[in-house]
Amino acid sequence: MSHQAQDTGTDTFLLVRPRLFAVAYRMLGSVADAEDILQEAYLRWQSVSQDDVRDVTGYLVRVVTRLCLDQLKSARVKRETYTGAWLPEPLLTEDPTERIDHDVSVALLLALERLTPLERAAFLLHDVFGDSHEEVANALDRSPSACRQLVSRARRHVQTERPRSHVAPEESRALTEAFFRASKTGDMAALTQLLAQDVELVSDGGGKATAALNPIYGRDKVMRLAEGLARKSGAHLPPRWRFAMLNGLPAILSLEPEGLVQATALEIRNGQIAKVYVIRNPEKTAHLAKVL
Repeated sequence: MSHQAQDTGTDTFLLVRPRLFAVAYRMLGSVADAEDILQEAYLRWQSVSQDDVRDVTGYLVRVVTRLCLDQLKSARVKRETYTGAWLPEPLLTEDPTERIDHDVSVALLLALERLTPLERAAFLLHDVFGDSHEEVANALDRSPSACRQLVSRARRHVQTERPRSHVAPEESRALTEAFFRASKTGDMAALTQLLAQDVELVSDGGGKATAALNPIYGRDKVMRLAEGLARKSGAHLPPRWRFAMLNGLPAILSLEPEGLVQATALEIRNGQIAKVYVIRNPEKTAHLAKVL
């Protein structure tokens, strides 16, 4: 391949790259793994006769989807042996120039995690990216009728999990910062007002950082955990922390006393905090250190 053709191929790939990353990240729930998939897709793109490819976007989406399906075979084994609760690697979504299109909420990614790899791919390609059943069939090497069934099954699971309430940005930021201050300083009176009665807290340490092994349900239990952690840390705010948007959710990035970056994202419903996602696994939060 000539240098000019290679440059043209690179430019073409870069134009499609945001969509390819969106597919890979939703499939895998990992920024690092998605980047690795795109690198492999680019190498494959450089090795084909690009002039013979009529639909570049469709071709590259198929390549990325199939690479992700192969990755999920090993990823599922890793998840089965994962220490404690698993949460997707947090994705910064506050910069309009870098914001990934469509929904990347933690709720959606967790719902996708419960699907089979084929169901996940079919749902994403059809319902999220708008491909026809025929296009999905071509990407997955399945019949259109089989893909229609895959999408239907996946849709039933996903629709029951996705959050339905919308919160104004100012309100979500105020509630998020108030929660962080109250939980870190042990202000139980404030937490009582902020947390929904049926609040759920999920903490992901991956066996590499201290975290609750199982989800914690209910206001009283979450408050007891917060009170104990505040007492242990001296009931003060960490040296560095800031508000951020992660996966479309209001969140706090903080530098914890042990030196790791922690991401705390919230789902808010009816003016109260319904879910708390705490990601402490350093392998998942290290990429956020540069924006803290």
